[in-house]
Amino acid sequence: MSSSHLPATTESLTQASEAQTPAEAISIYYGILENPSSSSEALRIKEESITKLSDLLRQEGRAEDLQNLLTKLRPFFSLIPKAKTAKIVRVIIDAVAKIPGTSDLQISLCKEIVQWTRAEKRTFLRQRIEARLAALLLENKEYSEALNLLSGLIKEVRRLDDKLLLVEIDLLESKLHFSLRNLPKAKASLTAARTAANAIYVPPAQQGTIDLQSGILHAEEKDYKTAYSYFFEAFEAFNALEDPQAIYGLKYMLLCKIMVNQADDVAGIISSPKVGLKYQGPELDAMKAVADAHSKRSLKLFEVALQNFKTQLDEDPIVHRHLSSLYDTLLEQNLCRLIEPFSRVEIAHIAELIELPGHHVEKKLSQMILDKKFAGTLDQGAGCLIIFDDPKTDAIYPATLETISNMEKVVDSLYARSAKIMA
Repeated sequence: MSSSHLPATTESLTQASEAQTPAEAISIYYGILENPSSSSEALRIKEESITKLSDLLRQEGRAEDLQNLLTKLRPFFSLIPKAKTAKIVRVIIDAVAKIPGTSDLQISLCKEIVQWTRAEKRTFLRQRIEARLAALLLENKEYSEALNLLSGLIKEVRRLDDKLLLVEIDLLESKLHFSLRNLPKAKASLTAARTAANAIYVPPAQQGTIDLQSGILHAEEKDYKTAYSYFFEAFEAFNALEDPQAIYGLKYMLLCKIMVNQADDVAGIISSPKVGLKYQGPELDAMKAVADAHSKRSLKLFEVALQNFKTQLDEDPIVHRHLSSLYDTLLEQNLCRLIEPFSRVEIAHIAELIELPGHHVEKKLSQMILDKKFAGTLDQGAGCLIIFDDPKTDAIYPATLETISNMEKVVDSLYARSAKIMA
């Protein structure tokens, strides 16, 4: 950082923009900020310098310098309106967020700002930074800390009736409860977010996020048709804004098509003009491979798709959960079809036919027997599966129940007639 200050004028800004190297420009911007002048023109020049300096530090990947800049600017914040302070703080935090691998730094930065806002009694800014901090903790899988932070914040914001922030916090709470597998609370928080959103204008990006979360919750309840419509709405919103989240809306749309046995539609959606070349990439290739495996009822192709697209399928918790269910269903259907002709068969032979490891097939068969998918037993000594004929249900029990039911009706009818006679 430059030790001597530079005049806070447009000439200094021009000098910085014409600098030969980023380091030189950064040094000039620091020099402008060192200027002690607090005139309205000087403050305006300094604000512009902060924005450009933040952008340069982001491009250079100097996250710690951005954190130090925020600390250094605290005396400057007392000279400008609170709304402008909030804007500058958000600009610097956004700049840090764009530097890869800085999640821990972002969390410590947000905690530091929260402490400062409490001391300065800047409630409006503190609430927004706490919401940002909760989102970062959620991404970092620090669920208990995020939940504690949100529970206090949501009560405070409800009292102030700040609807836009309330939508954001309710949505965060829904995502948090979903990550903790608490579906009823996730749905309740999403309903609260929708209720707050209906009372105000919600930016399209925020509305897209609400629709995306709605789709995720409906898919979790196996209501894939409704989930598809929500994912489509989210995709439309993000696509119009050219938001990178659009690819997730599209990916989950394709997942819903696969889950309702309409895998043949996947290729049509991918090749449609709206999607075209814009979203082509590993995410869509992964879903196409899964759709192809599902159409051919091939577990081998399914396994290959999971191996080739591990990042896109296994590391996406939403896709992974639904594909695990789909894989189990496919495996059960294939096993039932293979064992149907036999009364006794070697497990190794079934494993060879289905092209899967023997221990994996044996484990699945034992699970299917326990779930009463078919009647049989495993002879582990001989390495065989023994299949029993389906036991015929004895017709005497249903017939007895029907007779007793008819007798009850007769007795009720006789009682009603006798009551009339006695009257």
